[in-house]
Amino acid sequence: MSIQLFRLDDAVNFPPPELALEEPNGLLAFGGDLSVERLLRAYENGIFPWFSEGEPLLWWSPDPRGILYLEDYQVSKSFRKFLKKHPYRVTKNKAFADVIKVCASIPRDDKGTWITEDMQQAYVRLHHAGFAHSIEVWEGSELVGGLYGIGIGNVFCGESMFHKRSNASKLAFYHLVQYMKHFGCRFIDCQMQTDHLSSLGAVSISRKDFLAQLRNEITRDYPKGLWRQDLDVCNSVLAAVG
Repeated sequence: MSIQLFRLDDAVNFPPPELALEEPNGLLAFGGDLSVERLLRAYENGIFPWFSEGEPLLWWSPDPRGILYLEDYQVSKSFRKFLKKHPYRVTKNKAFADVIKVCASIPRDDKGTWITEDMQQAYVRLHHAGFAHSIEVWEGSELVGGLYGIGIGNVFCGESMFHKRSNASKLAFYHLVQYMKHFGCRFIDCQMQTDHLSSLGAVSISRKDFLAQLRNEITRDYPKGLWRQDLDVCNSVLAAVG
């Protein structure tokens, strides 16, 4: 079966995400580049890149969409006990490049990764521009867990997470949620729903509803410097809620 896709050119524009294919779910366009400007335009419109090594650059906007409303975040009894006695240190934006590199190296069910070398370099550029962020979990000087994603307005668009110790990625996610709550944010874009995210309180909503909420949140007033706080400020917030 042949499919027709929008081909992106040098102009940093996307077709409406509502025009994405039903099968494969959410595939919208191909081509373009991974410049900071194009990536920001994509996330502002509920679109993200996802492709494997050797494939063309593919852009997606699935329907339904995975989302975690911060007020619905769930913490199990066992994890609450873990929070009281864990030996780890949690930081923000201290080792972004290391986090994305480890995420890319984790074995996947399909034995591949969508976090290609080009993707890693693109998101490191986004990080240096102040839009891509990481939460790190440390055991001494060893990075044992973490996550990264994109901050657009009041929304965090999650990309990937990893753990080398039990509960390390959950700990990173917990601190992200608490940090966002502290600043009055409302939800995390999880892109695709999974059983793990469901256990944390994530739900699936229609793309139409997601786009409406996304557009509302990225235009709503938000604290100046929300995603660019100094590490000392971030660490004090994280420590206060840990």
